[in-house]
Amino acid sequence: MSNGPTRKHTALPKAQILVEALPWLTRHHGRTVVIKFGGNAMVDEDLKAAFAQDVVFLRHAGLKPVVVHGGGPQISAALDKHGIVSEFKAGLRVTTEDAMDVVRMVLAGQVQRELVGLLNQHGPLAVGLTGEDAHTLTATKHRPEIDGEPVDIGRVGEITEIDTGAIEALLADGRIPVVSSIARSQDDGHVYNVNADTAAAALAAALGAETLMVLTDVEGLYEDWPDSDEVISRLTASELEKLLPDLSSGMVPKMEGCLHAVRNGVTTARVIDGRVQHSILLEIFTDEGIGTMVVPDEEGES
Repeated sequence: MSNGPTRKHTALPKAQILVEALPWLTRHHGRTVVIKFGGNAMVDEDLKAAFAQDVVFLRHAGLKPVVVHGGGPQISAALDKHGIVSEFKAGLRVTTEDAMDVVRMVLAGQVQRELVGLLNQHGPLAVGLTGEDAHTLTATKHRPEIDGEPVDIGRVGEITEIDTGAIEALLADGRIPVVSSIARSQDDGHVYNVNADTAAAALAAALGAETLMVLTDVEGLYEDWPDSDEVISRLTASELEKLLPDLSSGMVPKMEGCLHAVRNGVTTARVIDGRVQHSILLEIFTDEGIGTMVVPDEEGES
């Protein structure tokens, strides 16, 4: 009989963790959360498996997760194999017609398939689509400016229109949509490669999501990098806007995405460290969320 109290003692922390999640479970129930999958989390096997568990957990906890992904490292490797040089301008991949075929193949045929497979180890949940399906994402040619001059970077698109019908139908059916960041062209019958951070933010706004979560390979937005590694845990849209010009090029699309989301109806946007296993669950269900959370401006702030 003597092992009774000991057993009770070891179970208690688990119960406390579950109870701590209760207010969050109540708050997020039935809400849509858009998660941008990227960085180390999409190349490290253990992190990939943990990510799939987290997303399925959210679904079973009554949330409606939507996953959006790019595939930078995988695209670079495939282009290399096909003898196509990877070139970047203004932080974006120059995408020729030949490169676009490879991009589409890698995103829809490799990265998305693998992610769908990982999620579906837990049940018949995930359905993969690209922005081409059911006109989910429509884009026109994006011409970034370098030194005030527009440059041609090929088949890189700027989203002009979103039709959330297919995604909403999947969510209503209890499925987890997994979306590759490729868009149909508004004007020339081709397809476009779209930055996945931008696509996730645009979808979050169009879906009226509660939360946008962007997985990165950093702890969050740093207070005063490189002089300090203090992470800013919360900031308003206006505060973020002031910081944008000084951010590193990789962080810009992520933080611009967060800004777009909260200015267009999304309640919170968060950049979280995808190198930490189960970072999504820690962020959504605990008091000590990790990463940087962006919230809309208070009344009267602009």
